[in-house]
Amino acid sequence: MAVNLDNDRFYVEKVEVPVDSDDEFQYEEVLVDEEIVSPELDEDLDAAVRTIREANEEAEARVLRETVTRPTIVQKPEVVDDFVRNFLVKMGLMKTLDCFQTEWYELQERGFLRQDMIGTVPDVYTQNLELENEIVFLKNEAMKFRNAAAEAKDIYAKLRKQRDFHRMHHNRVVQEKNKLIDDIKRLKKHYAQYAPNMEALKVRYEAAIKEKMLASLERDRALNQLHELQDSVKHLEISKDEPKRMVEEKAKGPTHKQLLQERQKQVPEADNMEMQILPGFKRFVNDSDFPIDNGINPDLNPDKCSANRTGGFHLANTITAHSHAISGIALHPNKQILATCSDDQTWKMWAVPSGEIIMTGEGHTDWVSDCSFHPSGSTLATTSGDSTVKIWDFSKAACVHTFIDHGAVVWTCSWHSCGDFLATSSMDNTAKVWDINSLRCRYTLRGHVDSVNSIEFLPYSNTLLSCSADKTVSLWDARMAICAQTFFGHMYSVNHATFNMKGDMIASCDSFGVVKLWDVRSVAPMASFETGPHPANKMRFDPSGSVLAVASSDSTIKMYDIESAQIYSLLGHEDAVQCLCFHRGGEYLISGGSDSTVRIWC
Repeated sequence: MAVNLDNDRFYVEKVEVPVDSDDEFQYEEVLVDEEIVSPELDEDLDAAVRTIREANEEAEARVLRETVTRPTIVQKPEVVDDFVRNFLVKMGLMKTLDCFQTEWYELQERGFLRQDMIGTVPDVYTQNLELENEIVFLKNEAMKFRNAAAEAKDIYAKLRKQRDFHRMHHNRVVQEKNKLIDDIKRLKKHYAQYAPNMEALKVRYEAAIKEKMLASLERDRALNQLHELQDSVKHLEISKDEPKRMVEEKAKGPTHKQLLQERQKQVPEADNMEMQILPGFKRFVNDSDFPIDNGINPDLNPDKCSANRTGGFHLANTITAHSHAISGIALHPNKQILATCSDDQTWKMWAVPSGEIIMTGEGHTDWVSDCSFHPSGSTLATTSGDSTVKIWDFSKAACVHTFIDHGAVVWTCSWHSCGDFLATSSMDNTAKVWDINSLRCRYTLRGHVDSVNSIEFLPYSNTLLSCSADKTVSLWDARMAICAQTFFGHMYSVNHATFNMKGDMIASCDSFGVVKLWDVRSVAPMASFETGPHPANKMRFDPSGSVLAVASSDSTIKMYDIESAQIYSLLGHEDAVQCLCFHRGGEYLISGGSDSTVRIWC
């Protein structure tokens, strides 16, 4: 601010104050999720800028108000005669005043005083007074601007300090960021060195697991041979106990070997009937014979009951088995091993209930729909959306055969108790019975008019149970591929049907969640209940036959007590439950769902 002198007038000159430039400072970009800002400094900066702005606005408003609203005083300058009169009166020259007035008016009357000769006399006093007032006003304004400039200087100094602080903070953040980037790069490089080792360890682990499995199979085979030798020695040494032993074996039920021997001794009437019904039937050398259907189930024990009641199960373990939905599970007939298949085109074997992986199988080109262990436990059958059925041999750790006769998706598979036949159901409206020895399709079951959704052998029997999207459930004689009985009553597509352990009761469920119980002997419905409106996907009876477990698409398992007709729900899955099975002794229940997990309920 400066004050200049020009024609005896003072005025305020506007001077630009130089401001430090920040152009010479190069800021680096900081890529952080949340910008770090000091709240106190940010508030002080905003307050300072706001104060300066308000002060400037107030000063401008004051100047404008004083300039516009201050009343304008118009003063007429005195004429010469009035000035003389005032001067004479002020000096007390009254006689001179009288003489001046006499002469002035006399000349004015005569007309000797021209108007251009009579001018005004500037009032220097009034002018000086105005100038003094203006000087006082300007001094006050100068004092206000000086105070505002001093305040702005203080604020500017404060802002410079804050700017320096933020500069240091920015530099510190940049240094920390660069340090973290270097650490991350070093860690990535460090962990990248472990990837090959992890892959090698994974391969070695899988190889060790396979060797362990093969060794276990070899051990079981050796133990079986040892037991057979011991039995032969005992048979030779203790011949007198033969009647007692025969009684005990009869109580246990015939073995597969005994059934085959008895089959070879006599010509079954069923085969003769089959030859008469199908005169064009061509027998292959390696074709298997169906065992005699004597209705004896050695696994059936009247004293066996489920270890848990319907409401007594609780979640014991969760296994994240696959990357996609789990479509089928099966328990090993002799060991604590579980097989799972999934929409990720693979099947896996797990140790239960620990959840340790044993083996992985890959070979299908589409999702794997179901799996089933051979009664001996040495092979596994899988069905898939690629319309194929594959047989996997654990001793070779590979697929040993693929059946390709189905024309559409293959839904389920089921082994005959003798292990020589495999039944499958397909979306091509048919079910097929495969001969494992001759590796060919023995029979095609035709009768359903829509997709056959499930197929199941009655244990130790030649009876097959199928259900279809045509809303029916059918019983078949596997030896002749003849439909023996059809159950009607469902209003929607039947998703699954299963036998109880005795074989005198059938349970079926449909896509609306309706579950029906059928009496096989009277061919009549026994009971019906709903778990919908969500579809019921699969069902299993417990070993005692008193509890029915239903896998539902509402992410629950419905436990139905047949005697009391009460329903309980097991909660745990996060998506639809697709499959389930009971342990042979009823000790626990295993389920698989669309949430890619296997859950064990005890």
